[in-house]
Amino acid sequence: MNYTLHQLQVFLKVTQTKSITKASEELFLTQPAVSIQLKNFQEQFDFPLTEVIGRQLYVTDFGKEIAEAAEKIINEVQAINHKTLAYKGQLSGKLKISVVSTGKYVIPYFMTAFVKKHPGIELELDVTNKSKVIESLEMNQVDFSLVSILPENLSLSKIELMENKLYLVGNSDFLYSKKKKDKTILKEIPLIYREKGSGTRFVMEQFINQNELQIEKKMELTSNEAVKQAVLAGLGCSIMPLIGIKNELNNGDLHIIPVEGLPLQSNWNVIWLSQKKHSPVAQAFKLYLEENKTEIIRERFNWI
Repeated sequence: MNYTLHQLQVFLKVTQTKSITKASEELFLTQPAVSIQLKNFQEQFDFPLTEVIGRQLYVTDFGKEIAEAAEKIINEVQAINHKTLAYKGQLSGKLKISVVSTGKYVIPYFMTAFVKKHPGIELELDVTNKSKVIESLEMNQVDFSLVSILPENLSLSKIELMENKLYLVGNSDFLYSKKKKDKTILKEIPLIYREKGSGTRFVMEQFINQNELQIEKKMELTSNEAVKQAVLAGLGCSIMPLIGIKNELNNGDLHIIPVEGLPLQSNWNVIWLSQKKHSPVAQAFKLYLEENKTEIIRERFNWI
């Protein structure tokens, strides 16, 4: 057999995501490239590794065994690389961070200089909704998580980064005067929601419930980006984090609708389990955040 490390990496990612599309996105490859590597890897075995039923990809029992072996091989290779870099005096290892979907507009700016300074670091960044972020943290699958709403049932430590402001936002179909509107305006416009488990939805529903507003939910979408596109298209308005709509506001494609009681405000926090024993890489990143967060906020987020 002549399979390569790259083929092992591609196959493992396919088995983890159970999707060629998702695997290609996470590996930063094209779908055809992933399909070709998967096909070349499969041809070296007499038994099928995966099968497609309908439009769903499934991993066979044999494929699961090969995936386990592939993961062990990849981990061993990574360990060799890390030991080599450590011998050279370079910081090395894997840094795992889970981020709520809106946090993708925040966390890269707090990581760029750190990653560039330590090229031996492998970064694993999972962008998903709040529920899955907290689950990965609780299961000790990550070093850190970035959230704007702190979970109540975990013993956590944190580094507070910056404020997170949420406004009612619409396109030109929902132009109003600059005078602040009564909260009851939310009952008069089609309101677009994030999915259950989203931190943005939690804050939005908390505001609606506290003000006893009877809202007819018009639409529910599974990402901040999807909500933004729906608002741009004029399907309705939404209470959205300011951090994700900077360009659209500057271009005039979206505008803030002033409403009493808004903006809603929370804070972005990097959190970790209080009893977590961090690796040298994670400890270095924590120290980097503590020492550099103020300067990064001043340089990158002063516009807020």
